Amino acid sequence: MSGFDWTQLLNPEFYITMTIGGFKVGLWIVLFIVFAETGLFAGFFLPGDSLLFLSGIYSRDLIENFAFIKSDIVNVVLLSTLVAIAGIFGNMIGYWFGAKSGYYLYKKNDSFWFKKKYLIQSKDFFERYGGKAIIFARFLPIVRTFAPIVAGIVTMDKKKFMFYNIVSSFLWSFILIFSGHYLYGMFLEKFNIDLKEHIEVIVIAIIVVSTLPVFLKFMKKTPKQSE
Repeated sequence: MSGFDWTQLLNPEFYITMTIGGFKVGLWIVLFIVFAETGLFAGFFLPGDSLLFLSGIYSRDLIENFAFIKSDIVNVVLLSTLVAIAGIFGNMIGYWFGAKSGYYLYKKNDSFWFKKKYLIQSKDFFERYGGKAIIFARFLPIVRTFAPIVAGIVTMDKKKFMFYNIVSSFLWSFILIFSGHYLYGMFLEKFNIDLKEHIEVIVIAIIVVSTLPVFLKFMKKTPKQSE
């Protein structure tokens, strides 16, 4: 193996194209990251939106070791469904964790893996939007990690939570994966631009767009301190 660069851990393409012993494991890595980011509070630093968008671009490579499918649409639907299921189970674990250890989390000191401010910000976001926060949170980095935990802490009705959990997970996975897949094809066919050659730009753009609402929310809060 050539020298390993730790910055690769922040690059979604690294996970998608990962091989172990010559076997492509990108699909399983993607599913685990989706599960971890939405189900484990330590997963807030993992790539989410950009990972799914790039998964759409590499959809055939990801699926080929899981099933041999000639149909392009079936291929993308299968990938999106697998990702949605991973997200659903991730949120279920997050909800269970919040219901069982909510008090402990509020008393826990900050560490590299855990920042209490993220939990408090997610709680404010959840209280403002109610059940819809589960849907909104899917598209917001950091918030999507803590939203199901907060839902468990505030003992949101389980049936209501599962409804929003399923809807949000399918919306998130299908929108981003289909966008990546079909935008890749459109740019290649109409403009002769291979998006695989511009991965860094795509990742940066998605991070900026997805985190902008979070930063705007923080900016609105700061002036109130002078009151």
